[in-house]
Amino acid sequence: MTTNHPTGSWVDLSVPVFPGMPVYPGDPEVEFGPALRVAEDGVNVLRLHLGSQSGTHVDAPYHLDDTWPTLEGLPLDRFAGPAVVADVRGLEPRAAITAELLAAALPRLRAGVVLVLATGWSAYWETDHYLAHPWLTPEAAQAVVDAGVRTVAVDALSVDRTPDPADHAAEFSLAAHRVLCGAGAVIAENLTNLGPVIAADAAARPVHLSLFPLRLTAADGAPARVVARIG
Repeated sequence: MTTNHPTGSWVDLSVPVFPGMPVYPGDPEVEFGPALRVAEDGVNVLRLHLGSQSGTHVDAPYHLDDTWPTLEGLPLDRFAGPAVVADVRGLEPRAAITAELLAAALPRLRAGVVLVLATGWSAYWETDHYLAHPWLTPEAAQAVVDAGVRTVAVDALSVDRTPDPADHAAEFSLAAHRVLCGAGAVIAENLTNLGPVIAADAAARPVHLSLFPLRLTAADGAPARVVARIG
């Protein structure tokens, strides 16, 4: 969804949250239904059941290590900033996103920037192929961290490879998560509708991203409404 305004356009980059929606394999299923109804109770209230990593969400470092910061231990500026897009669309399923593939974006990175990894994989949302997304190598993640970036967003299920459920020998790794989160970075996953952001970045138009999560205490992450403002 895009909303035009005299000062720019607002673009919603979040997937809708609904019962039975896709989740990372093994995560809690999303369920909700009426807790109160206007007819009986005078108001409508939903009862929700979902995991902290449901839908478009933000990971805090605590997601990987009990000793690393939770959401509430992070500065607010980790959840907003000017965006730089690394357009890596066109990769094969489960292809590695290497530092070489980020070469065009790396010189533009600096502290305070939100790096947006545009894989194009949001086109497969709600299909089994969504699990076969490209993934960030730990070396590429280190190059991002070395550039001063502490916020990374991706239009895929994870910055790391998601194992094929049919391949029982597939290796499970969160190496990119560990590099990013180990540096105190936050990771936003399951973005969608990146087309206007990619086009604006390519045209050198300013793009500002906001990805504020729910204020859950002692949390590893939380659903977020990720929004871009294109100036």
